[in-house]
Amino acid sequence: MSARAATPAPVDSALALASPPDLPDAPLPACPQSSSQPQSAPAKPQQGTPPATGNAPSLSDLGFSPAQTAANAELQARLNRRTHDLKVHQALGLITLAPLVATVIVSGGAKQKHNHNQPGAPLVEPSSAGVDLHAALGSTTAVLYAATAWYAIRAPKIAGVRPRGAIRIHRDLVWIHAPGMVLTPILGGMALDQENKGEKVHGLASAHAYVAAVTVTAYAAAAVSISWPIHWKFREKQR
Repeated sequence: MSARAATPAPVDSALALASPPDLPDAPLPACPQSSSQPQSAPAKPQQGTPPATGNAPSLSDLGFSPAQTAANAELQARLNRRTHDLKVHQALGLITLAPLVATVIVSGGAKQKHNHNQPGAPLVEPSSAGVDLHAALGSTTAVLYAATAWYAIRAPKIAGVRPRGAIRIHRDLVWIHAPGMVLTPILGGMALDQENKGEKVHGLASAHAYVAAVTVTAYAAAAVSISWPIHWKFREKQR
């Protein structure tokens, strides 16, 4: 049997066999994120802020009602006004000491004197200048004293607050020097009237000097009681 000649394969079939098969693309390697891109940093706790805890007690847990924790604007205004009035009261009170002491110093020139050179001679009448100076200083003292008292009276009172210590002494001394400030000029006017009539000072008018001395002593004690502790505490703080 004769062998048949082999038929050559078509050109297209040869090219198909020669071409490699289509393969999928290889996956690209994962690139790290560029340093130029911003990265979200972990949140840092704010300084001074305590860490939040679920067990922190509130003001209501401590027994304070909302009315107690709310700001009281009316009470704060009363406190501010009281502080202002009492500061003015203290300043005027210290200023009043100057004419008060001066009135006592010049009082010797506004009263009758004995003539020591002639024991049996009549009393020497005061000069008009001495009387006028004493009266002017006394009137100035009375006006300043009234202004000082007015600021103490008009200062708003705070319910439940009672004076203690030096403040209580300062308040109680008012019952001594306040009547004295009223009686002293009245008795002084009576004494001056008796002197102008050529009479010797007698009766209630003769107590003018004693009432004035008690008044000045009580007023000075009141001023020292309210001022001395303040200066002492200030020095202690400086140390």
